[in-house]
Amino acid sequence: MTQAILDAVQQAMASPWIYLVLFALAVLDGFFPIVPAETSLITAGVFAASTGAPDLAPVIAVGALGAFVGDHVSYVIGRTANGRLRGGRRTGKAFAWAERALAERGGLVLVVARYIPGGRTACTLTMGAVAYPRRSFALFDAVAAVSWAVYSGLIGYVGGAAFEHDPLRGLLLGLGIAVTITVVVEAVRYLRHRRAGSRKEAHRSEPALAASD
Repeated sequence: MTQAILDAVQQAMASPWIYLVLFALAVLDGFFPIVPAETSLITAGVFAASTGAPDLAPVIAVGALGAFVGDHVSYVIGRTANGRLRGGRRTGKAFAWAERALAERGGLVLVVARYIPGGRTACTLTMGAVAYPRRSFALFDAVAAVSWAVYSGLIGYVGGAAFEHDPLRGLLLGLGIAVTITVVVEAVRYLRHRRAGSRKEAHRSEPALAASD
C-alpha cells in the first residue's frame, strides 16, 4: 500500500503539471492557510534529490511566485474586510497579535510571520486592513516569499539526498526538520512574550510599592 502511494506521488512529481499545482497551492495558502503548500514544496524537494524530477530551481521559483501572489490576495481581503476580521473568534487573536507586531517592527514582521503557523495570513490581512503602503508590502513580501520557498525546497532536498533510495524516509526527515524549526521558533516567541509580560508586571508594581512606602 505504501509503495503504491509512493509510486503515485512519484508519477505526479514527474508530471510537467506539478509546477502549476505547486503554484496554485502556494497561492491558496496565502489566504487559506490549511492548504499544505509547505509540505508540497518539501515533498517536491525530496523527489528532486532522490529521483531528479521535478527540478528544484523551478519548484522554488513557482513556490515563491505563488506565495507572493497569495499574500497580495490576502492583503486585498484585509483592505475590504478589516471589521469582520477584528471581531471574528478565530481571527481576532491572530489579528491583534499581527497588529501589535507590525506596530513594533514594521514590514520585517512579514518576513518572520512567514514561518509562524497562521501568522503569515494574520499579518498580510492586518497590513491590508491598516493600509500598509503597497510598495513596502511588496518589497518585504518578496523577501518573505523567496526565503520561504528556498527554505522549504532545500529542506526537502536535504532529506531526499540523505535517503536517496528511500523517498519516504527522506520526506519524514524533511518534515521533521521543518516541524523542529517551527517548534523552536514558537518556543522562542513564547519565552520572549512571557519575559515581556513579566517586565510589564514589574513596571506596574513599582508605582504601587512606592505609594505604599
